[in-house]
Amino acid sequence: MTIALTKTTDVTLSPAAARRIRAIGEAEGREVMLRVAVEGGGCSGFQYQFELVHGANDDDLAVERDGAHALVDVVSMALLKGSEIDFVDELVGAQFQVKNPNAISSCGCGVSFSI
Repeated sequence: MTIALTKTTDVTLSPAAARRIRAIGEAEGREVMLRVAVEGGGCSGFQYQFELVHGANDDDLAVERDGAHALVDVVSMALLKGSEIDFVDELVGAQFQVKNPNAISSCGCGVSFSI
């Protein structure tokens, strides 16, 4: 069963994030999508959850760039509107991260935030 994805422009993927998602899929030999969700918790009130998946849920919204897809559920979208999903590869490590204009503060690692 194939789910028709509803696309959104409320969240964007950076070129680096799109390249990384595609590279992971190529290494696995099948399509990979990055699921991004917001959950309560973390040291600042909310935290980002990242998961690599091979399929979408009925209520997912799709973010697409250059053939790469990220998925965001409807509830998380309210907290992510206007955000960019990025991938950074620095000396301290490589990770996906969210540049969220709605966050008024975040922890040092950038995984938790408050609104």
